[in-house]
Amino acid sequence: MISVLVVDAQPLQRLGFRVLLECTPDTEIVGEAGNGAEAVRRITELRPDVVLMDIRMPGVDGIEATRRIVAAGGRSRILVLATFDVERYAFAALRAGASGFLLKDIGPEELLAGIRAVAAGDAVIAPALTRRLLDAFADRLDDDLCGPVRKDPRLSLLTHREREVLVAIGQGLTNGEIAQRFTLSESTVKTHVGRVLAKIGARDRIQAVILAYNLRITRPV
Repeated sequence: MISVLVVDAQPLQRLGFRVLLECTPDTEIVGEAGNGAEAVRRITELRPDVVLMDIRMPGVDGIEATRRIVAAGGRSRILVLATFDVERYAFAALRAGASGFLLKDIGPEELLAGIRAVAAGDAVIAPALTRRLLDAFADRLDDDLCGPVRKDPRLSLLTHREREVLVAIGQGLTNGEIAQRFTLSESTVKTHVGRVLAKIGARDRIQAVILAYNLRITRPV
């Protein structure tokens, strides 16, 4: 059973999420919050698997709440939802530590799939969307992405193949696409990805993508 905390400024929106989650066998809503400050407080009390986090809320917004929750080092993973302004909010949410970013106009099954993916430790942004976001926000990742590869002790922990896999992750490739590129089985790729994330200290693929760009081993296309 996946426990979910719903954080949204709109009571009707929270009700809609509650109805959906209560009608789904493998999810349960353990609480609600109407703003980011309340969400941060309730995380300690409820320890949910997943937080559905709205962006625009009075007081502490979803970005700052995400940053505080992740900094506290808890087990909860955050799936940020927004109605609009993707270009303004998406990268900020991911860099704050969210494990995914979706628009509220997705269907119920897509949202549930996102919740399950985040609960399992994966990212929920499709590879194509990951590439578009990184292309759009490359200038925010660093002032200069065109210089030489940066030295970082984490890179020295990777084998040659693992570094290739990190580059591919940074390009937004799925496990299947990575397997095809390097003529590997998907199970082998999954093992490589797990080792890469562990060695670089990334919570999920999104953080790995950001690191790949920041270290300049992946470039905007």
